Amino acid sequence: MRTPDTYYTRPMSPPWFKPLDVDRLSEAEADIAFAVPLAELPRLRSQLASVEGEVRGHVRFARAAGIAIAEVAMSGVARLVCQRCLEAMEIPVETAARVGLIAAEADMSRVPEDLEPVLALEGRISIGELVEEELLLTLPIVPLHAETEACAVAPEAPLVTDEADETQRPFEGLGELFKRK
Repeated sequence: MRTPDTYYTRPMSPPWFKPLDVDRLSEAEADIAFAVPLAELPRLRSQLASVEGEVRGHVRFARAAGIAIAEVAMSGVARLVCQRCLEAMEIPVETAARVGLIAAEADMSRVPEDLEPVLALEGRISIGELVEEELLLTLPIVPLHAETEACAVAPEAPLVTDEADETQRPFEGLGELFKRK
């Protein structure tokens, strides 16, 4: 008996990166739960100390004033690099946002002021894009350990010393040297 040949295909992209029809989801008022690994977010990867972990949450789609809306709620932990001591630190992520999904930049003026406009090209966007965008806005640009946390760098010595009253003049005798010639 002959065995069938194996058919190799390209691996399927994760479901959170599949572009979704924004209009259809907003008309149906869909609610989608997700768990996205941080390693799968390419624009965020360079800021992370470790790509371990994931963000969990849900996106609820709706429509208001003719605009598709996505309400994104998520939580998780991101491991970033402290810019003071260059050691890994954990930043808890707990956020919720409402965004207006637009198909073209020309539609930006139609988005109500209480919503952040997000471009959904050709009326399609993936859950991964929404999650990545929200994380980029939520995480600090310059992560630092909190003052209550121990940072690996020893505190700097104060700039003011007891000898601050002494004025040093390294070039004070320079005039005398020029007169000798």
